[in-house]
This record gives sequence, C-alpha cells and structure tokens, in this order.
Amino acid sequence: MLTTSSTQAEEALSPYLKVGTKAISMESLVNEIKSALTGAQFEVLGDYSPENNARFHVIAYTRTDLKQISLTKKDRGALAAILKIGLIDNNGVITISMLNPMYLFNAYFGNEITGKADKLAGIAEAAKSAMKSFGNTFAPFGGSVETDDLKDYKYMAFMPKFGDPSLLNEFTSFEEGLQTIRKNLTAGKGSTKKVYELVFADKGIAVFGVGLYDKAIGEAHFLPIIGEENIAAMPYEIILQGTKASILPGKYRLAVHWPELSMGTFMKIVNTPGEIESTLEGLTK
Repeated sequence: MLTTSSTQAEEALSPYLKVGTKAISMESLVNEIKSALTGAQFEVLGDYSPENNARFHVIAYTRTDLKQISLTKKDRGALAAILKIGLIDNNGVITISMLNPMYLFNAYFGNEITGKADKLAGIAEAAKSAMKSFGNTFAPFGGSVETDDLKDYKYMAFMPKFGDPSLLNEFTSFEEGLQTIRKNLTAGKGSTKKVYELVFADKGIAVFGVGLYDKAIGEAHFLPIIGEENIAAMPYEIILQGTKASILPGKYRLAVHWPELSMGTFMKIVNTPGEIESTLEGLTK
C-alpha cells in the first residue's frame, strides 16, 4: 500500500476544472458567482472580459487565509493568492470553469507547499464548494502534470522556472512603484486594462492583474492560437515586491497554464512572451 507521501508524489493534477454549463446572460451569471464567492467568505478582487470580447469573462478572487499563507513564501508567493473563474458563452450557454487551486499551489509554492498542503487543500475544497450551485462536474481538463514535476515545472530543458522572474524595473521605493504602475494602468498604457490589485502595504508587496487588449499582440492574438478554453489562466500579473517589479516569464507562465501545448503551437506564439514583457514593462516606466 502506498504511503500518503508517495501517493502525493505520483498524483497528477490538471490546471482547470469544468464546473458545468448554464443558459443565462453573462452579466447575470457573473453577479451570481460573485455573490456565491462572497457568501463563502471569499473576496472578489476584480473581473474582466479577456480579449475585450464579451463572450469571455474571468473573475479573480482570494480569501484571507490564502493571502496569509501566500506571504509565507518570500519569493513572489503572493502570486499564489489569486484564484480565478473562467466563463465562455457559446450561443447563450455559458461554460463555467475554474483554475484548479491545488495545481496553482503546487506550481507556485513548489516544495514550500510542505507544511501548508492541508490548509491549502481546505481552501481548494471551499472554492469548489462555493461553485456547486453552478454545477458539480469538476472534471479536470487542460492536460495534467505530476505534482513532483509541477513543483519544479519548466516546459523543457533550458526554459525558465517559477524562480526565474523577468525584472521589469526597479524603483527608489515601493510607494514609487505602486504609484507608477497605478498611474499607467489608469491611463490604459499599451492597451492594457487593470483587472485587480492586491496590495500588502505593510509587506511592501502588490500584485496587479492586467488585461492585454492590444489586438495585434495581446490576448486577442495569442489566446485563439494556444486555446481559449483555458481562459481562467488570465489575466497576466505584475508583482511589485519591495522596489522591484517583475513578472513570471511567458515561457513559464504560459507553459504552466497550457501544459498540453505542443512545440509547434508554441512556435506560433514565439514572439508573445517578449511582447507581453515589453507591454508590462511599459507600465513600470
């Protein structure tokens, strides 16, 4: 009989869970889901339409205990605090999916999930429970990665991991960085949209969810190529930690959220990681 640890080691996780479908207007469903999340003690951070397309919608949310646990990982752990619901309207019938919390936690906490796994699993179950009135399928999709590989994930040899951030800019203070990014997002610089911000002022940490609305190089360009069904991967994030603003490089961030991506498809968006970085870097200038 396998021990708990070996079972965990050999477990494979998928990045997304299909909750169900519902024939309802997007606006009504978004409001219902927001109410369900807040009723389950989750905090809705923001929502938007990826690609600036009304067929798609994403809701970003968190919870107090998740925020606290995320801060225990010093290296950009706050990125693990944000969970997401994805909605796709197919001729009036909306498919509801969610980013699999345990997939995200294993990928972003890595080996530091040890000692936190039980609490995080409880949060994951609470997130699923909050969505049960919209469906109880919770069918995994989007590929699968064994947990041991997920904790140290890279698409292939020589590709970046979670611990290889792309530095966007360094400021003289956390406050300067916060004000600069806020100002540029408010102005919609680079055809961006502010989806949410999660600020831990006392820790000098802020996470911004950023919609990429440039039609030529943004979400409307790359999502149809790599797979819009994984819509709950969006939006992309900037993390300001102390005086440094950084992102997860696209060769990691996109790959870990699209683990089924073939090399052929990846090559079709070969410029996308750099274009995302340039767009988000512009928000820090």
